[in-house]
Amino acid sequence: MHTMWKGSIGFGLVHIPIKLYAATESKDIRFRTLHEACHTPIRYQKYCPVCDKALESDELVKAYEFAPGEFVTVTDEDLNELKGDAAKTVEILDFIDLSEIDPIYFNKSYFVGPAENGEKAYTLLRKAMEETHKIGLARLTLHSKTHLAAVRVYEKGLLLETLFYPDEIRSVDQVPGIDSDLPVNERELDTAKQLIEQLATAFDPKKYTDDYRSALEDFLQAKIAGQEVKKPKQAVQKRNVVDLLSALEASIAGAGRNERPSASKAAHTKKKAPLTLNKKKKA
Repeated sequence: MHTMWKGSIGFGLVHIPIKLYAATESKDIRFRTLHEACHTPIRYQKYCPVCDKALESDELVKAYEFAPGEFVTVTDEDLNELKGDAAKTVEILDFIDLSEIDPIYFNKSYFVGPAENGEKAYTLLRKAMEETHKIGLARLTLHSKTHLAAVRVYEKGLLLETLFYPDEIRSVDQVPGIDSDLPVNERELDTAKQLIEQLATAFDPKKYTDDYRSALEDFLQAKIAGQEVKKPKQAVQKRNVVDLLSALEASIAGAGRNERPSASKAAHTKKKAPLTLNKKKKA
């Protein structure tokens, strides 16, 4: 596994040498852009329109645009000086309960592994956090940015999850329509709660798959093998549901017959057949 970052975890006067490793990976299937005439992959060049020429990497500098068309340049040395010692330290600021962090703050996950001569201190920290049921709220510099992060026990090791800062989270008040406090029918509410209880289950991540990626992989393999690619027809679901209560009751009835749709199909159905509240049939 590729080491993405080397440094130490620091809390109080304790410093534990560590390494960070990517805990997740993108499974997205990426496409290249080709020249249609000869099927050659195209190249994107860094080009200066004033000098009318393509540029090499050593001809480029970083700059901040403080006003339209006006820049101040900065060097890597300038930025490294600002980072100081924080560039190589995961500094734990506080120990808190994981439940205190809303999931909206979580950004990206990294496995934390001990570096050379750090195994004993690493194990001590992991066991102490495990027995106190606490996580570390930390700060570190990663990819030229200072992050907040949560350091927590994950299976037999430690996991670091970068967090958004509070000012990076948009206010929910910006969402149109959420201030509409419409009256809720008690029967509809009770039926909705009944449906939730009926569909409630323990979280098992293994049963959720990316159906589109799997279909795309099969499609591409068939193309590679020179097979005829067949596109399946999309079934059209007929619905006679005219109000929210009927939809909930129909869902409960369907759940009772084990007609529970997959997560991806449920999301697709929501988009295709939005329900309206107390919509009456026309005479």
